Amino acid sequence: MHPATDLPPSQSTHQVLELINHLLPLLLLSSLTVKSFVGRWQAIRTKLTSLRSSLSNISDCPHWSENPLLHDLLPNLLSTLHKIRSLSDLCHDPSSYTGGKLLLQSDLDMASASLSSILHDLDLLLKSGVLRQSNAIVLSQPGPGSGKEELGFFIRDLFARLQIGGIEFKKKALDSLLHLLREDDKAAVLVPKEGDVCYLVHLLDSSNPSPPVREQAALAVSLLATASDSSRKCVFEEGGLGPLLRLLETGSSGLKEKAAMAVEAITADPENAWAISAYGGVPVLVDACRSGSPVTQTHAAGAMKNVATVEDIRLALAEEGVVPVLVQLLVSGTGSAQEKAANCLWILASSGEDYRVSILEEGGLQRLLQLLQESSSSDTIEHVLRAIYALSSSASTARTLSSSVPFLMQLSELINHGNLMVQQISASLLVNLSISDGSKRVMGGCMAALVKMVESSKPAGLQDVAAQALVSLLSVRPNRKDLARDEKSVLRLVQMLDPQNELVSKKLPVSVISAIMAGGGKSCRKRIAAAGAFPFLQNLADMDIAGAKKALQRLSGNRLKNIFTRTWRE
Repeated sequence: MHPATDLPPSQSTHQVLELINHLLPLLLLSSLTVKSFVGRWQAIRTKLTSLRSSLSNISDCPHWSENPLLHDLLPNLLSTLHKIRSLSDLCHDPSSYTGGKLLLQSDLDMASASLSSILHDLDLLLKSGVLRQSNAIVLSQPGPGSGKEELGFFIRDLFARLQIGGIEFKKKALDSLLHLLREDDKAAVLVPKEGDVCYLVHLLDSSNPSPPVREQAALAVSLLATASDSSRKCVFEEGGLGPLLRLLETGSSGLKEKAAMAVEAITADPENAWAISAYGGVPVLVDACRSGSPVTQTHAAGAMKNVATVEDIRLALAEEGVVPVLVQLLVSGTGSAQEKAANCLWILASSGEDYRVSILEEGGLQRLLQLLQESSSSDTIEHVLRAIYALSSSASTARTLSSSVPFLMQLSELINHGNLMVQQISASLLVNLSISDGSKRVMGGCMAALVKMVESSKPAGLQDVAAQALVSLLSVRPNRKDLARDEKSVLRLVQMLDPQNELVSKKLPVSVISAIMAGGGKSCRKRIAAAGAFPFLQNLADMDIAGAKKALQRLSGNRLKNIFTRTWRE
């Protein structure tokens, strides 16, 4: 018998390899003549043959002895081979073994499994190419200006250490990987190509013996999921969504935050959103929004916003009680969580009357109006307005909004000072609501901004809704007089009438100018005529532009009256 023994510290890797190469032929020969468990020994002999080939390839690598992973692997291999030799002696003379046949069989299986594991690690080292490079390169982190070849080699070495080494090797490898992903944008593209993202995902499993390693792996997966389209796709295709959802459900607070961040990023791709339901993730997301940390809530709300576009998932979210959770986030969530919750409520409210009823019953409209007043974020305001606009298709909501002077005054303020998207949604609300003449008079101060919006070709639909909003406000006589006195706005409208101005559909300024002159009095027509509208309207009337003839008649009516009066006097 040759018991497995630990090697003395003084023994070099070259000496260990010599001992292994001396022992291997003896074991191969011995495996041919065993008398017990012949089938198992055939399998071991196949692995020993593969091992001989792998060791030969390692010896051909000029820098193999510099790699620290082999300092552990080779002694472990030598120990395993000593164990196999001991088992070989027993199988040559079964009568000398007193432990029982089942125990011997178990020892053979364990030795064979250990041999398979070491073979796998040696093959991984060989395939990575790191044994052909000097170890000095491995120890230095490539700088931001490093080339793809150097980065690729570094990544392959990291993943070799991650998969082969012990806990400390794994921690150091993950530290280096995290630093690389944070500091170099190219890394997120190269890691899926040069590394093993599947193994990284495997480290998220709860059976991982080291919580620190698991947490580092979760952060690495999260960074990959948020770094680029290709790395996010790789995380999803390697099965990352399921383990991430399990972390979001049962992990520590820190793990939940990292998992939520990654899940939000993965579900941002519409092609991945359906998988949330397949992995049973809907209740997990709702619960994370309900009781998670502020960071977890924020990213879980973002993930729900992403998946709410899928009808089946939308129904599942409603069944899990998502509406009251989202409404509560409007009040208690972070600024980003409030924005995402409002966005999700907009998607739900736009999807059917049942969702709108549920949102209204949970006090969603009041919470949205409150957030509209309190928020200073243009993105949040935009999504809140979208949600309010979707809810306004319900008659009761439309009545409430139409009679709320503070809300209408805020709409006017947003039209004056919001970004283009906020202006467009605000104008759309103005058009869709049944506003009293008194409230329209209060909102008259935003007419100049609406005129400018008619000039803006982007975003799509802005010009149309701005013109409609102007026509609505101009149904009040004092507003018509005010706009006619605004020389800059009148000049803008007249310039939009010019047939050579191709940025604006002519029917829009025509409708606004016609509305100004509709009962606006003689002074309104005089100011429009003085700005040079007559020849443009004449051309547009000849071109059969909708409303141009009527506007021309209104503008020229006073002129014809004066001509007839002069003729009668003469």
